[in-house]
Amino acid sequence: MSAALPLSRHQGVSIWLQIEKALADDILGGRVTGRLANELELAGRFGVNRHTVRQAVKALAERGLVEVLHGRGTFVREEAIDYALGRRSRFAHSLAKARRVGSSRLTHDAERVPDAEVLALLELPAGSRVVQVDSLDVVDDNVVGVCTQYFPLPRFAGIAQVYRELGKTHLALAQLGVDSFERRLGRVTAKLPERAVARQLKQAPATPILYVESVYVDAAGRPIEYGISRFNSALVQVVAEP
Repeated sequence: MSAALPLSRHQGVSIWLQIEKALADDILGGRVTGRLANELELAGRFGVNRHTVRQAVKALAERGLVEVLHGRGTFVREEAIDYALGRRSRFAHSLAKARRVGSSRLTHDAERVPDAEVLALLELPAGSRVVQVDSLDVVDDNVVGVCTQYFPLPRFAGIAQVYRELGKTHLALAQLGVDSFERRLGRVTAKLPERAVARQLKQAPATPILYVESVYVDAAGRPIEYGISRFNSALVQVVAEP
């Protein structure tokens, strides 16, 4: 962090506004990343009380430059990833376009009979079995998404192992004979996360997530996947594409 700038108490600008500007300049200039210094440290840097620092940090949060995570501290917000919700795009494609390093970590898989809603979206009869794959979307070593995907059986038997080896859904689908696909459904909802999801995303349970549902179909129009992605809304924003 840069050294303290002299604060003027006679120029008609509130002290906390001067502190906010100094911190914003540090953030926008790339001199401060990750965790912001705590209130006591900032108060010492600027020679003010903690209440004045608190006003400045609150203003930074309102501008979207920092995020206050209760019990953990205040963090500089990373530039949000644009997730293009297009007909033929997936999250991995958006990362590649943004030149960000991402990967998927498979955490669990199982064959099961899902609920009626999943069966309907996949156009499967009652009692049909699917492969459920749970994974984490990781970008620059940060978990940005908690995902659950459903693939029809017997067509996609073994997809979990292929997914684990290749690390990306579209590569696993290609390995199993799906050369082209498109998104039939894309639905985005703001929801409060379950506590387990909030822990995985390292965010407060009171902070909404982006709940993105997608149904993909193959070239013949047959559903091949229903997926749910729960994104940290501070790190991912959805962009609708025609």
